[in-house]
Amino acid sequence: MKIVSKTYILLAVIIGASLINLFVLLQTSQENQTVLHSINSASNLKVTVERIAGTANSIASGNEIDRQTLTSQIADFESTYNTLGSGGQLNGITIIAVPSELQNKYMDVGNAWSLYKQKAEEIRQESVFNPDAKNALAYILEKNGDLITLTNGVYNDLLPLDRNYNRHKEIATELVTLTKSIGENTLLISIGEKGNYTDIIKKDRIMFDADLKKLEVLPIDTSETNVVQITPETLQVIPRENSASLRALDPLWESVELKIKFIESTPLLSAEFGKSLQGLETQRDVMLSTTGLFVDGWNKLIDDKLQEKVNVVLTLLVADIAVFIIVMFTIRKSLNPLAVLTSALSRVKEGFYGEKIDYTTNDEIGTLAHTFNLMSETIQKKTEESKKVEIAKDEFLAMITHELKTPLVPIQGYADILLGEHLGNLNKNQKERLEVIKSSSATLLQLISDLLDAQKLELGQLKIVRKTANLKDTVSKTITLMMLQAISGGIEFVNHVKTDVYAYYDEERISQVLANLIKNAFRAAPKNGKVEISVEELPDEVKVSVKDNGIGLPHDALDKIFRKFYQVDTSSTREKGGSGLGLSICKGIIETHGGKIWVESELGKGATFSFTLAKIEKSNSSL
Repeated sequence: MKIVSKTYILLAVIIGASLINLFVLLQTSQENQTVLHSINSASNLKVTVERIAGTANSIASGNEIDRQTLTSQIADFESTYNTLGSGGQLNGITIIAVPSELQNKYMDVGNAWSLYKQKAEEIRQESVFNPDAKNALAYILEKNGDLITLTNGVYNDLLPLDRNYNRHKEIATELVTLTKSIGENTLLISIGEKGNYTDIIKKDRIMFDADLKKLEVLPIDTSETNVVQITPETLQVIPRENSASLRALDPLWESVELKIKFIESTPLLSAEFGKSLQGLETQRDVMLSTTGLFVDGWNKLIDDKLQEKVNVVLTLLVADIAVFIIVMFTIRKSLNPLAVLTSALSRVKEGFYGEKIDYTTNDEIGTLAHTFNLMSETIQKKTEESKKVEIAKDEFLAMITHELKTPLVPIQGYADILLGEHLGNLNKNQKERLEVIKSSSATLLQLISDLLDAQKLELGQLKIVRKTANLKDTVSKTITLMMLQAISGGIEFVNHVKTDVYAYYDEERISQVLANLIKNAFRAAPKNGKVEISVEELPDEVKVSVKDNGIGLPHDALDKIFRKFYQVDTSSTREKGGSGLGLSICKGIIETHGGKIWVESELGKGATFSFTLAKIEKSNSSL
């Protein structure tokens, strides 16, 4: 059977099983949606109970506007409770009536709500604060500013006195602090903040009264000293001219102290409101417990009724899984040969040709395997033929390049003999022509040498003899050979290599690389330009760099510059010539040494060519 036909049949099986499962799930979901909304509404009864308690505490803190909020929350609870009893619409959602099995628990919630609602209504109607306590707090807050002014005045009156009154000044500073504390805690009590602020005010009052009597040199009232530790002190009498604020503070404090004592013994909340609030807190726990039992019972009832449907769904899921496993096994068995094909194609990509796939089934994959076998065999034949042609071409090019060097040597030799006038005197025109012959033959010889080196690198025949050598010496020798060319071109030649640096390399070939890079730098550098050579020691290798301040290289040329015969297409480089093989040869030599070579450049900012070699420590340099 064709794979496509198998696939269609298996997909039909999967879709059929999925449709059956989907139908059962949708049916179950529709049946349970209304029930879940109802249970959620029942759970919201607990939330409303908590909100009523929170609103009652907010009213106790003085937020009178929350009385209206409390009315709304009571109405919300009763609306939800009544809808649950009879069924219907609640906030646009359909709610079913409480099942008969839960009627007793539903009625328990209603009974608990009656008591809770009664306490909430009392809180909504009762006055929150004790009027006398409220007036006392208002009086303390009103006079607190005067107390602060007078206590500051006491301190300022004592300020001019000598060190015998330093203790008086400390007590005056403490009075200022106590006055502020009394004002702050009175304010917290007045806004209904919970905390032991009454105890704090009592402690501040006793300490304030004791400090005031110390300054007035009066006996301290010891009836309340158990609240705070007060040390009796005998102080010098304050001069009359420095006690004006103290005399004014005494009567004001007496009136404020009476109000503070009243606050200490009288609660701010009215007795009726406090009783209702306490009753609400007690009934709140009953409401939450009763409502929780009602919701839990409904959830358990639904779980029991849904168990049968869950079993059906589980059976269908097991069937779906079984069908899926069968489908996956069948598809995998049909498509497994594709993995073999993929692996074979990967090997073709890596250059392994001629492999064949053993697959005889008469389907689409069988046809594909047969086609692949034919393709692999054809590629193998074509590749072998191409290699033979390439080897023959490289060998021919190497041979012809070598042979071209032979006639150039006598041409250069005879040109030197003639220029030396060993065979007779020459006129000016004859010397100029001979100079052209000599220069052209030298250029051609260099080009042929480059071609020969390039082909040897291509064929892996370039001789490399590596040994431990000092890069400082190699760089110095190369610079000496190139110095005459630098002077004639007006180039400043800078050698930054001042210390011994040992590496493992073929000194002749690395000198060839350096010379090539330096020549390129000479071509790129402007008149009176600058070429710099440096060596940097890295943890495991040595980095050699040749830098110029010439025209630089365009960005798109940086990844092509080391290709054979590639030249940057600028008028300057064309005028100065070059075979386009030098950098390719440099790359081959460096990579044969196990290093790497690269260039960093921007147009108008010069170029830096760098390469790396394996580093040898000085202690091992003799190896």
